[in-house]
Amino acid sequence: MKMQLGEIARVTGAKNDIEQWATIEVTNVAFDARQLNAGALFVPLAGTRDGHDFVGQAKENGAVATFWAANHDAQPTDFPVLVVTDPLAAYQKLAMHYLQKINPKVVAITGSNGKTTTKDMTAAVLGSQYNMHKTQANFNNEIGVPQTILSMEANTEILVIEMGMDRPGQLKALSELAMPDVAVITMIGEAHIEFFKTRDKIADAKMEITDGLKEDGLLIYAGDEPLLTERVGELTTETFGNLTTNDLYPLQVRAGETETSFKLNAWPEMTFTIPMMGAYNVNNALAAILVGQRFHIKPELMKKALANFEVTSNRTEWLVGQKGERMLSDVYNSNPTAAKEVLHNFSHFETDGRRIAVLGDMLELGTASKKLHESLAQELDPAMIQEVFLFGDEIEPLYVTLKERYAPERLHYFNRHEQPQLIAGLQAQVQPDDLIVLKASHGLHLEKVVAALQDTEVN
Repeated sequence: MKMQLGEIARVTGAKNDIEQWATIEVTNVAFDARQLNAGALFVPLAGTRDGHDFVGQAKENGAVATFWAANHDAQPTDFPVLVVTDPLAAYQKLAMHYLQKINPKVVAITGSNGKTTTKDMTAAVLGSQYNMHKTQANFNNEIGVPQTILSMEANTEILVIEMGMDRPGQLKALSELAMPDVAVITMIGEAHIEFFKTRDKIADAKMEITDGLKEDGLLIYAGDEPLLTERVGELTTETFGNLTTNDLYPLQVRAGETETSFKLNAWPEMTFTIPMMGAYNVNNALAAILVGQRFHIKPELMKKALANFEVTSNRTEWLVGQKGERMLSDVYNSNPTAAKEVLHNFSHFETDGRRIAVLGDMLELGTASKKLHESLAQELDPAMIQEVFLFGDEIEPLYVTLKERYAPERLHYFNRHEQPQLIAGLQAQVQPDDLIVLKASHGLHLEKVVAALQDTEVN
């Protein structure tokens, strides 16, 4: 972006006289003083530390101006300052202004699972024909969405924005900020059920992504989910899923360890391939294809884009341990739906050794935690997954359930303070031909277990 400070002051309602600085050119906006480019406008946000404490560092690193909260003392006198009521609100106003200036088509994506993957697939599909900009990493909240908008180039034709939520009203605010032309809901799961209590309320919150949807906008959603179907009302919609009642559905799916291929009702003669394991990722691809259709992208181009798309963060990856064992590491996050899908696929991978599951707590499940952890037993069969290691406090009910199914020497439980014992137990048990899956919420830090099995270190 390029914008003079005078324009920024006008848009954000700056309360001080900035005439002497009005022609200073801002080329980017940043809220991290450590990681900004020269020419930045610094946004001091409230966090563990007050962002105002880092204005000096931002200046040293190349910032040319800063927002400053009106109720905050010690305003700098030797540095261009825009005094605003609330730096975060000003940041969001600036993003809305820049979005209107560039005026790209906007695709907003949310869902309990799969939103990051769907974002990356959608971006690849759209990028085959348009100048496209997408959310980087998982910048999907009230800070990340403005950052995504303000970081797009002036020639951007389509903006793909991932939107997350952890409370009611959050998606409403993000949607009204971005005003999407297309909104996508990947699915309704149990993520954040601790805060929302029921899947019905999660569905209500996810539907907020349509609050800012343009009048002629399109909602693309998982049509297999009744909680969404009963909430769409008069919106213009297209659906994807496994049921043949959807607008787009798979005719055939072949899932492997590193890629998945499928055919579709729309083009039954064409085989699509995605470089990811798991039939569950096909639905994410279907959503991306429907977005591509909305923007008139030929199926041949979409096929090529999906075959070669790059995931923002490779959360599921195959690794090799120090004994030669193969490990499927999926330790970035976990919830019941995702864990069951991973276990189901893992159970059918070929191996000359044993299949070993290492499962940790799934967090933020609230009062449903016991029941939802126990539900993982549906995908744990001793004939398919021969050994199970459980780690954490919330997962103990699953251990109790599996005692009826697994022999004592094949079932291992460690509480959250026993990670060294878990590592030692795995190192003693694992053989070169074994296949291991590791899955847990990030707070369990199973990445340290993965590193130990590889004989490497994690900071």
